[in-house]
Amino acid sequence: MSAQVPFALRGRNPDVLTCIANLSNDEVFTPPEFANRMLDTLAEAWAAANGGANIWADPTVRFLDPCTKSGVFLREITSRLVKGLEAEIPDLEERVDHILTQQVFGIGITYLTSLLARRSLYCSKHANGKYSIAKSFASEDGNIWFQRTEHTWVGKNCKYCSSNKSTFDRGEDLETHAYAFIHTDDIKTRLVEIFGGNMQFDVIIGNPPYQLDDGGFGASAIPIYNRFVEQAKALEPRFLMMVIPSRWLFGGRGLDDFRKAMLTDNRIRKLVDYPDSRQVFPSVDVAGGICYFLWDRDNPGDCQVVEFDHGLTSSESVRPLLEEGAEVFIRSHRALAILRKVMALETKSNSLSLPETKRFDTQVSSQKPFGLRTFFRGSDKRSSEKDVLVLQSGGQAWISRSEVTVGEDLIDKWKVFTSKSSSEHAGQVDKNGQRRVLSLSGVIPPGSVVTETYILLGSYDTEKEARNCFSYVVTRFFRFLVATRSSAQDLARSAYSFVPLQDFSKAWTDEDLYAKYGLTEDEIAYIEKLIRPMSADDD
Repeated sequence: MSAQVPFALRGRNPDVLTCIANLSNDEVFTPPEFANRMLDTLAEAWAAANGGANIWADPTVRFLDPCTKSGVFLREITSRLVKGLEAEIPDLEERVDHILTQQVFGIGITYLTSLLARRSLYCSKHANGKYSIAKSFASEDGNIWFQRTEHTWVGKNCKYCSSNKSTFDRGEDLETHAYAFIHTDDIKTRLVEIFGGNMQFDVIIGNPPYQLDDGGFGASAIPIYNRFVEQAKALEPRFLMMVIPSRWLFGGRGLDDFRKAMLTDNRIRKLVDYPDSRQVFPSVDVAGGICYFLWDRDNPGDCQVVEFDHGLTSSESVRPLLEEGAEVFIRSHRALAILRKVMALETKSNSLSLPETKRFDTQVSSQKPFGLRTFFRGSDKRSSEKDVLVLQSGGQAWISRSEVTVGEDLIDKWKVFTSKSSSEHAGQVDKNGQRRVLSLSGVIPPGSVVTETYILLGSYDTEKEARNCFSYVVTRFFRFLVATRSSAQDLARSAYSFVPLQDFSKAWTDEDLYAKYGLTEDEIAYIEKLIRPMSADDD
C-alpha cells in the first residue's frame, strides 16, 4: 500500500470525527473515545466466551453497524483488525482489503451519513474509487449500503415506526427518515437483499436514531431505538451492543413491552449507565441519561451493572436487571439497598411490590385532576363569592365553579399539589451535584383547583392532615424514592409507587424516616448527597 494513502486516520490531529456537530436530535454522532470504550467491552466478552481468544485476530468475524452515521464504529473496528490480523495476513494492502470487503458492514441512516461513513472507512466517498483503500469492490457503495426507503402508511401512521404521514410523507428532496433496518417484516431476508449471500453477523454494534419528532418533543416524541434493538436481536448475532437513551429503564412513551422484554432477558450481561448524557455526548442533553449494553447470545446470567455518578466515578454490581416486585430498573445498587429496607418494613419481605393500601401513588391524582388543560386561563377578577381559585401556569386566577366538571368532590378539600414536571431534567443537577426532584409544590385550601400543569399528591378534610402530608413530601427521603422510581422529567402517578404512605396525623422529618426504616449513616449520607434540601415553607 502506498505510504501516501495512510490508513491510520486516528493518527491525525485532531481526529475529524471528534469535530462533527450532530445533524439533528435523532442523529447523535458517537465520539471515537466512547466507541472504543464499547469495543474494549466487546473484546473482553469475546475473550471470556472463547477461551481468551482475541476477536481482532480472527479473520472470519463479521461486524454490522445497522445505523451508521459517521462510520466511527466500523473505522475503529477496522483499525483494530488491521493490527490484530498482521500475523494472519502479513501484506498490509491485502489485509485491509480483506477486512473492508469481508468483515465490516454498515447501513447508512441517510444519504449524507452514508457518504460520511464511506469517507471514514474507505478514505473515499466511492468504495471503488481511485483513492479508496479497499481494492476489490465493484460498486461505489462497498459494504456501506444506503437506498432511500419509503414509509408504509396504514391510515395516518407508518406500519413500522408509527411516524405521522402528514410530517414524513415527503418529496424526493427531503429525507424520509424511514430507516431500512426497521422497515421490514423479515430482517434476515432483507439483509440478504442488501448484502447478498448468507449474511450471519457475529457482532452487531451501533448508536441508533433515538426518536422521531413529528410534532411531539422530548418525552412525547416517538422512540425508535427500541425497534433497532429488536431487529438486531432477531438476527441472532453472537454479541449485540448499542448505545441508547436510559429512559427505557424507567418509562418512555410506548416502551412498556420493550422494557419488560429487555429487563427479563438474561442475555444482557453488561449495562453501563450514565445519568447525564453530557458525560458521553458533551453537546447533547438527553433526558434520563445514556447507556450502552452488551447482549451475549450464548452465555445467559445476571448482569454486570456499571453506574456512573455525576462526577464520573463508577461503581459496579452484579444482579438481575429486574428485581422481584419491580416493573422498572433500579438504577443504583445503593438505592436498591435502601429500597429493600423500606419494603422489608412495609411488607415483611424483600419484594419491591408494596401492597396497594400502603402505596403513596394510590392517592396521587391522574393528569388533569379537574379537567382543565395546561393552556386554560381563568379571570383576573373574582365575579362571585362562589368562584373558585385556580392555580394555573404562571400564577393564579378565578373561574366559575360550574366550569369545573371533573373532580368536583375535591374542590372543597385541602389539597397537596406539585408540578407535573420535575424541576429539572432527570440527569441535570446543581453545582453541588444535587437534585430537587419536585418543582413548585405546596398546599391549597378549599375552594381551589389546579390545571393540568399540576397533579394532586393528596386531598384531606383538615388543614393539619394536608400540612403533615406536605411535610413528608418535602423530605429528602420522599423525593429520593421518587427519583429512584422515575428518571423522566414528567412525573406521572407511577413515579410515586415506591413511596410508602405514612400516618398523617403527625408531621414528618427526614430524621423520623431515617430512624423508622433503620438507615445507616452511609445510606443517609448517600441520600443527602443526591437530594437538595426543601422546606415546608417553600409552598
